[in-house]
Amino acid sequence: MTALLFGANGQDGYYLSQLLLQSAVELVAVSRSAGGVQADVGDYAAVEQLVKRHRPDYIFHLAANSTTRHDALFENHATISTGTLNILESVKQHSPASKVFISGSGLQFKNDNQPIKETDAFEARDAYSVSRIQSVYAARYYRRLGIQTYVGYFFNHDSPRRSERHMAKLVSEAARRIAAGSPEKLPIGDLAAVKEWTYAGDVVKGVWTLVQQNEVAEANIGSGIGYSIEDWLETCFGLVGKDWKEYVIKKDNFISEYRQLVSDSSRMFSLGWKPEVSLAGLAAMMMR
Repeated sequence: MTALLFGANGQDGYYLSQLLLQSAVELVAVSRSAGGVQADVGDYAAVEQLVKRHRPDYIFHLAANSTTRHDALFENHATISTGTLNILESVKQHSPASKVFISGSGLQFKNDNQPIKETDAFEARDAYSVSRIQSVYAARYYRRLGIQTYVGYFFNHDSPRRSERHMAKLVSEAARRIAAGSPEKLPIGDLAAVKEWTYAGDVVKGVWTLVQQNEVAEANIGSGIGYSIEDWLETCFGLVGKDWKEYVIKKDNFISEYRQLVSDSSRMFSLGWKPEVSLAGLAAMMMR
């Protein structure tokens, strides 16, 4: 078996690469940056050449700049939306038997602060959501044309490979530095905001489970368990014997994007997948 993986150098690409190699899958790892095959998923000619050359059993599109900032609008459009079209059209033309996985996001759904199902309505809340929604509609269109296209909706998931742009890493690294003597204070907006803290290595196992299905085409891949940012602070600082309240300052005039962002992942659970790493386990992993 052969797999073509776009976004191989990102967090999810790294863990999926490891899983595929352990599963004896011949991997063609693609990234805009160094390592593996250098190519831009937003470049149709480059994508077509790769698909035509390898005619892989699986194609995974994980490439994205995971930010909701408006100034990333065109980058997200090129990578997520155009990238999806480039892959699907190349598959249609040259490798129609390939199974294609497109990553989606819990952020692209209307959020009423209740557990989100993959059947819920979309809502373009930000520039990132616009690109994700477009890519899913493209996936559904090509599915009608006979292409085996899967969408896995990701909710918050983390690992030691995250950057400090992400809350989990921001807190765990600050706790490590403070334990080593740093006098810093950590500014945080909404301590009560609830989201999932799933381990990325578990999420990619869900991706692999999904693409083995013949009928299930779209599913949330999340823990379905919500914890507040305060819970994460308590867990990380507790591991180094510190009281987080002494080191956190509240950001003024901060407005959270949501009060809760949690999945209803019962569809994935029915397929036999569930995350294995707990909140405490993830914190311990990141604190190491």
